[in-house]
Amino acid sequence: MSYLMNKHSTVKHSWNDRDVEAHWDRVADIYVEANGKVDEAHCQRFSETMKHLKTFPGMRILNVTSRDCEMDDFIHQREPEAEVIHAEISAGLMRVAAGIRPTVKQVKLESYSQLPFEDGKFDAVISLETLEHVAQPVQFLCELYRVAKPGAPLILSCPPHTSELSYRIFTALFGGHGEGPHRFPRSREVKLMFAETGWNLQEHYGTVLMPVGPWWWQGAWERLLRIFPRLLGEWGIRQFFIASKDKEK
Repeated sequence: MSYLMNKHSTVKHSWNDRDVEAHWDRVADIYVEANGKVDEAHCQRFSETMKHLKTFPGMRILNVTSRDCEMDDFIHQREPEAEVIHAEISAGLMRVAAGIRPTVKQVKLESYSQLPFEDGKFDAVISLETLEHVAQPVQFLCELYRVAKPGAPLILSCPPHTSELSYRIFTALFGGHGEGPHRFPRSREVKLMFAETGWNLQEHYGTVLMPVGPWWWQGAWERLLRIFPRLLGEWGIRQFFIASKDKEK
């Protein structure tokens, strides 16, 4: 593919997949508890994903990375006959997921840059809060494209570059599981990488302007975000990118 020769394909961060795996293994036992403290903001990624996921019986969905497989609850509540493959790099989190949801289908990832799936396998691909941890993000997006069927959607979220300071303040004040090796990308970088890897970007928007506080307080900030998307959108700590793979001609 010609896009592999473009400038962003050389992007490689200072960490590797093993470093990311080691972090999530270290925090696996506190992961669910830590997220429970900000449950409204945490679960928003799943409910928002379902707004874009068109399900049908027997469809194959790849969820990478899956953490404790909570996404499975949302998908199967709507479509019990969907086949969901949860791909995760942390064996520790896979163990946690199996304890909470023993029937989920999990696949261990050894690398984000080489996924263990055949070409054109999945009807839809979900990747929530993963791109920022990947050492070679363009190669990761290439792999997601490879394993998606023609016409398949990609629903991807990640924090924007503007969230780095707020993340550090929140972690210092409230603790939590931390993010480990990461780089929150600028939205324009993500869009360029999508273009280079063949994905057709259909929609991008920011969400979760205020991740803490009662539901009505968070909801008020979300309403402001919807009213002034261009002014405030990049400050939402979760950016959603909705794309699709070209259909075969």
